[in-house]
Amino acid sequence: MKVSLFSTCLSDILFADVAKNTLEILERLGCTVDYPMGQTCCGQPAYNSGYLKEAKQSMKQMMKAFQDSEYIVGPSGSCISMLKEYPHVFAGDPEWEQEAKTFASKCYEITEFLVDVLKVTDVGSTFKGKVTFHSSCHMKRLLGVKEQPKILLNNVEGVELVTLPNEEDCCGFGGTFAVKNAAISQEMVSEKSRHVSETEAEYLVGADMGCLMNIGGRMSREGKNVKIVHITEILNTH
Repeated sequence: MKVSLFSTCLSDILFADVAKNTLEILERLGCTVDYPMGQTCCGQPAYNSGYLKEAKQSMKQMMKAFQDSEYIVGPSGSCISMLKEYPHVFAGDPEWEQEAKTFASKCYEITEFLVDVLKVTDVGSTFKGKVTFHSSCHMKRLLGVKEQPKILLNNVEGVELVTLPNEEDCCGFGGTFAVKNAAISQEMVSEKSRHVSETEAEYLVGADMGCLMNIGGRMSREGKNVKIVHITEILNTH
């Protein structure tokens, strides 16, 4: 199966190991992976800030870059959910509407792709420790990916998965929300930090780097030593 890797901005700039782990997991499961060099930002920051014209430029570039791809897989529920919004953004556009629909139909978050497309629920990894999982808002509410990460984690040898209290609550990141509404965001992430502590987990695992960065930053400032880990790191540990 041929797969094109969408690395996302956060992985490209701050969390290179996430893209590397995603690539290695896919290759280990028999996929042939390429990396279209023309890829750029999904356009979400500009789009959510009301800069539609500027966001569309990124979106058009993404569709051009992945035009020949069979499957587009990325390690972020938030970014993939934005790619799935392209048909809505370009609705009524005679040049780009169909292109957007075709493009969106090929896009998958990594755990969604593993479970729903490859039909893999056990990637053969080993990771010892007590783990709790943070379900990011965009991933579960917009993309509809809820159980796939937990299915995979439950099949990792050595992982003790414990439920995060009020798991459905937002961590307060929300991209530009954390910047524009800093005081509210801080209260939300502080609450999330308390819930993580209640689990007594050694590791907080998530599938969106923005959320992990936000929660990890808060817990670090509070002096808590819970390790923040993207799910691909666990799925790629042997």
